[in-house]
Amino acid sequence: MYADTISAIATPLGEGGIGIVRISGPDADQIASRIFRRGRSLRPVDVAQLESHRLYYGYVVDPRDERVVDEVLLARMAAPRSYTREDVVEISCHGGPLVVREVLRLTLAAGARQAEPGEFTLRAFLNGRIDLAQAEAVMAVVSARTPDSLDLAVGELRGRMVGRLGPAREALIEALAYLDASADFPEDEVPPLDLTGTLARAEAALDEVVAGARLGLLYREGVQIAIVGRPNVGKSSLLNTLLRAERAIVTDIAGTTRDVIAESINLQGIPATLIDTAGIADTEDIIERMGIDRSRRALDTAGLAIFVLDGSMPPTPDDFRVAELLQRRVASDGHDRLVLVLNKRDLPDRHDHDEIRALLPGAPVVEVSTRTGEGIAQLEATLAEALIARAAEGAAPALVTLRQQQALTRALESIRQARAALDAEIPLDLVAVDVRDALLAVGEITGEQVSETILDEIFARFCIGK
Repeated sequence: MYADTISAIATPLGEGGIGIVRISGPDADQIASRIFRRGRSLRPVDVAQLESHRLYYGYVVDPRDERVVDEVLLARMAAPRSYTREDVVEISCHGGPLVVREVLRLTLAAGARQAEPGEFTLRAFLNGRIDLAQAEAVMAVVSARTPDSLDLAVGELRGRMVGRLGPAREALIEALAYLDASADFPEDEVPPLDLTGTLARAEAALDEVVAGARLGLLYREGVQIAIVGRPNVGKSSLLNTLLRAERAIVTDIAGTTRDVIAESINLQGIPATLIDTAGIADTEDIIERMGIDRSRRALDTAGLAIFVLDGSMPPTPDDFRVAELLQRRVASDGHDRLVLVLNKRDLPDRHDHDEIRALLPGAPVVEVSTRTGEGIAQLEATLAEALIARAAEGAAPALVTLRQQQALTRALESIRQARAALDAEIPLDLVAVDVRDALLAVGEITGEQVSETILDEIFARFCIGK
């Protein structure tokens, strides 16, 4: 437990229905008692005597002159049944920025210290209420962009990551115990262990977490999807249809879109940014060529491309030009980064696009009508399936931060080095060095092995008051 008491505004600044000032530490009750009053007579209250986890109606006053600052609700949460496992008091006042700051000022004047970014969650970790992976999941909950990403973040908040790392950690501990015993007591009989198999189990468990991390990253960070094609095939109409809003200008004039338009959607739980690009064609128009150049750059950075064709007419030279551009992308990244869309399904005259499909073998094809909405649900499902198939490789999603990803990579590298050393019949005490490094890397994720520098780096990204 800390010796000092901290205070901060726990709600976003700005006008709102409610604002909360949070106090945590050994003097939380005494500090709240100095500024909290009850009843018409503004009688003083010993907050330490109030029942824990109940709301109490009253007033915040400036103790210098008993001036009423606001009408509030006060909640006392006695240790260890609080967010930080310390005594916590939360004061809910009206949500105007001035009144919230004034309540905070009074708590600081009464003896609290201004909390640092993320310090409440840091105290929760250091006091043993949550592990480090759960602490990092707090930010994932706050920044979740879709219900699915929120579900994943809440799962991590409840300790899912430590559970998934459990089999690898247990295997590494078992292997290290055997290696240390073999080195310390070479003349004694050490119970046999299939060391290669044990390390293989640890590697497989971590590989599964890494595979799930790619899918988790997709749900947390989202993906850019570029809508490409020649002019006037319905790219902007498709954008509007997927958005369920008239975002892009749609006309019968080819080349209406001359710049990149980006809009966010929830694609079956995946946060996605749709990028409507200028039609790619052979043109002498300087402005249109600038738009096409931007389209090519957007395509290069997108995680997935939608190639739109006019299904009511045969492919044109410009269609083949776009297809050849995408062919190079497919050759380097695979067909799972491309979906072909044949638009204008509502028109009676349909044309075969087998030549285009032959240029892009394996890419899924969906027929849609942006006018009637036919095929749009199938397109959304196809896009989501393509993204998930590329990211997941059959693993369950796991929300992993960049720091955790780096630790996982180090752990896997150390395990593979240990297995290679075993195959090369290198002395076991040297094998133990790699196994110990792997176990330390896993401990960095859970917080069992973590430096003060890493903690500072993690919690500095939190907002003040969390």
